[in-house]
Amino acid sequence: PGCGGVRMEAAGKRSRDERGRAASVPDGHAEKSLLDRKVYMDYNATTPLEPEVIQAMAEAMQEAWGNPSSSYPEGRKAKETIGAARESLARMVGGRPQDVIFTSGGTESNNLVIHSALKHFHKTHISEGDAAEHPRPVAGALPHFITCTVEHDSIRLPLEHLVEEREAEVTFVPVSKVSGQVKAEDILAAVRPTTCLVTIMLANNETGVVMPVPDISRRVRALNQQRAARGLPVLLLHTDAAQALGKRRVDVWDLGVDFLTIVGHKFYGPRIGALYVRGLGELTPLYPMLFGGGQERNFRPGTENTPMIAGLGKAAELVAENCEAYEAHMETVRDYLEERLAAEFGKRIHLNSQFPGTERLPNTCNFSILGPQLQGDDRLPLALARVVGLVGWAGHGACRQEAGRGPSPVLLSFGIPLDVARNAIRLSVGRSTTRAEVDLVVQDLKQAVARLEGQA
Repeated sequence: PGCGGVRMEAAGKRSRDERGRAASVPDGHAEKSLLDRKVYMDYNATTPLEPEVIQAMAEAMQEAWGNPSSSYPEGRKAKETIGAARESLARMVGGRPQDVIFTSGGTESNNLVIHSALKHFHKTHISEGDAAEHPRPVAGALPHFITCTVEHDSIRLPLEHLVEEREAEVTFVPVSKVSGQVKAEDILAAVRPTTCLVTIMLANNETGVVMPVPDISRRVRALNQQRAARGLPVLLLHTDAAQALGKRRVDVWDLGVDFLTIVGHKFYGPRIGALYVRGLGELTPLYPMLFGGGQERNFRPGTENTPMIAGLGKAAELVAENCEAYEAHMETVRDYLEERLAAEFGKRIHLNSQFPGTERLPNTCNFSILGPQLQGDDRLPLALARVVGLVGWAGHGACRQEAGRGPSPVLLSFGIPLDVARNAIRLSVGRSTTRAEVDLVVQDLKQAVARLEGQA
């Protein structure tokens, strides 16, 4: 959520313009173009808009420019466009349209969930006057949140802020250094009488490790039955699905979550987002952070951005129709990338994103190159000339690149040694990434390694 990226540039006889469309290169320039070619491999940071998404947004600007709350034809058209997009998002995640609200992006969605859990804890806290009739096992205590150590900053920072302001307590559960996943039993062991929310990402943005959210949800549901009998607050469960959507099938009923964060620019849509809430306002509470004109049933007021919502709906429609094909292509190319790395560097390659028996995203490869002259040296990611938007800046994601270099705290949490994490590179392939592009990147990497080792 909230990260930027760089577009793919001219490539060989075929290149892609900033809209992701194919553009021809004259034959006489093919050789020069190949040498100058830049390859985009940072699709976990952001993705280009699909042409169909751009078309949907343009049509909304032209035909649905009216205020969705107004009754004139252009306003009704805008309202219909928003409704259709809501249905497409619901189909993509296996939920109901009435359980989806639109937000500005993943950061807002994540903060809204945390805000709502905090508010709900206080709203349902039994008052002093009822203490004699109803036991108060959580009387006077702060609400408690559970998350894991490899969450995105839009989860970690709001929770740390609540701790600093003494408004809540938070347990950051470490991930297993064997599986790379947070264990369901560790989550359950962290639960307190005051716990109000468990928030665990569906897939990690730096390694692609898929977390066992269905297992966690099954145990939380069983625990909630016991807690209800004891008069304790129900545990709400949230997953940030930003990295998983568009790369693997995501179904809210299989996951068993109360909240699910949706981020458009991670699956070839515009930079807005949405939030799925199971039984919105009925089964699962949601408290607005903004107050205004009553849009989105008062849960997220503000005149709707119809063109962006139309684009998000079209991107979701494409995912619902083609997800299996997208996944298969990306996995094939990612596996080829790792095969090429192994062929060129052999045992010097350390795959930071591979954990035996653990599912990971089909497009993500995080690796370091070992060697006395490279290990612990963060110059390698910066030495790659051919990769545009490379998230190899000492292993950090795009959101963290400006915060200063150094080994990624996320990789360290996964148990990657300090000197290995320091020169980590994350490459993430997309729907249109080719083997030829992989070959160019590996060639560039080989040359960069040779240059750095020659300078040592």
